[in-house]
Amino acid sequence: MTGYRFTAPLWEHAGEGSWYFVTVPEDVSDEITDLTEGRRRGFGSVRVTVTVGGSTWQTSVFPTKTGTYVLPVKKPVRTAENLLDGSSVDTQLELVDF
Repeated sequence: MTGYRFTAPLWEHAGEGSWYFVTVPEDVSDEITDLTEGRRRGFGSVRVTVTVGGSTWQTSVFPTKTGTYVLPVKKPVRTAENLLDGSSVDTQLELVDF
């Protein structure tokens, strides 16, 4: 597996549903784009395994119009890790099936 470690703030999407995300840094996003060329899924998503604190789960990262990816952080993880809007999130992200 190809893995990355980074810290970025948690933010709430300004729309319906109270979705929370962490933006994957530009350098990591660029590498993910290069590594997954021709292998991305629907909406350009890439399957990943994520660890934040003591929580590990599988999800996908999704590309943005600015060239970075966003990582959704579900409520059970935010609750377990005591994460609020603006919290710095120490993230371990691993690409699945690479």
